[in-house]
Amino acid sequence: MPDAPAPTGLEVVVCDWAGRAEALAAVRRAVFCAEQGIPEALEWDGADPGAVHVLALTKREPVGTGRLLPTGKIGRLAVLASFRRHGVGSLVLRRLVELARTRGLGSVYLHAQADALGFYAAHGFVAEGPEFDEAGIRHRRMRLAFSAEQRPDPAADGAEDDPIDR
Repeated sequence: MPDAPAPTGLEVVVCDWAGRAEALAAVRRAVFCAEQGIPEALEWDGADPGAVHVLALTKREPVGTGRLLPTGKIGRLAVLASFRRHGVGSLVLRRLVELARTRGLGSVYLHAQADALGFYAAHGFVAEGPEFDEAGIRHRRMRLAFSAEQRPDPAADGAEDDPIDR
């Protein structure tokens, strides 16, 4: 079934944890904890303050989120059930990939839930290695590599190199 049109008034914003923790947590709690049964202790891993976040809002209400860690790992991509199949997840993912490129990363990777492999593959991600269990759900590592011409030259705009912690 093809995606329906994006909700009216959809806005995708880049934010940090300190400024939007309540909205970001509300979406993740609804999707991962309530819907998928992931224990809160596993959801809150301490990495949020060091990540850049993307928040999808419609009529100023949070409906989707995702984060990018300094290592290039995309994660915690979640969309409220009533907003799925409307392109919200794609918009969030594309914004996270764009952020990684502007930071000069050579690739991004993620741990895709097994039933979402097709979604990520449609965005150019390639599966790596076998499936594994994470929080009681089958996952597979996927990577999207950027070509050299897709990466900005930090020296060209005067930006300093961002350190990568791994």
